[in-house]
Amino acid sequence: MTYEHVSAQYRHWYAKLLRFYPKPYRERFGESMEQTFNDLCRERREAGDGLFGFVLWMFVETSAAIIWENIIFMIMQNITRRLIVWAVVIALILLIPLVLTLLGSGVDGEGWHWTLSDFVIMGASMFGVGLVYELIAKRSEKTVYRVAFGIGLVGAFLLGCVNGAVGIIGNEGNPANLMYGAVFAVGLIGSLMARFKPRGMACTLFAATLAQMLVPVIALFIWPKISWGAAGRLGMFVVNAFFVMLFLVSALLFRSAAHKYN
Repeated sequence: MTYEHVSAQYRHWYAKLLRFYPKPYRERFGESMEQTFNDLCRERREAGDGLFGFVLWMFVETSAAIIWENIIFMIMQNITRRLIVWAVVIALILLIPLVLTLLGSGVDGEGWHWTLSDFVIMGASMFGVGLVYELIAKRSEKTVYRVAFGIGLVGAFLLGCVNGAVGIIGNEGNPANLMYGAVFAVGLIGSLMARFKPRGMACTLFAATLAQMLVPVIALFIWPKISWGAAGRLGMFVVNAFFVMLFLVSALLFRSAAHKYN
């Protein structure tokens, strides 16, 4: 593959990345940003410098700017009220572990214990889920798309929480649980490649469903004598099946949304 061809590919993908800017911002600055990127690539090519590191940095920097501009755009579009609703709902949810922690601390130090950092991390994570939902799902007028995205997002969030807190295969320290990272990778990469369009998202969620199903099966072959924890092997497969069901339902709803778009 020639240097010129690689450079053209980078310019092509950068132009696609710019489409994630809010429309008013993209219409105002998109063309000049794309031209600047093309000029910088040409200058580095003429100087004989490598492109990969430069392009990676530009993509990371632009992605961060896209997130920021979308947040500003959301505020400017009067969705502050919805974000406040998210914050209130999250605060109410966090009251449950707060009460359990207060009750647990009074019984000889036994019971449910959350530290301040636990509440901050969980609150920020849930608000992040709400923000992603507002950024992506709310851009569609199709209710079925919003529901599909919400179910898939909740499934990914719960998978991360459960796997990180107690582990699905054995306990949270079991290295087999790291394989669930493949589910997140499939979901993230597939969603970006599909540009969050319903047909592509359906394929992504079907792939995530398959990855979720395969993780415990692969664990059985790689670690046949692995400890399955208190829930046992059957319990692990039941928990895993719960997430499989969530991703599958999301995939089917995305497919339904894709048909309605046609």
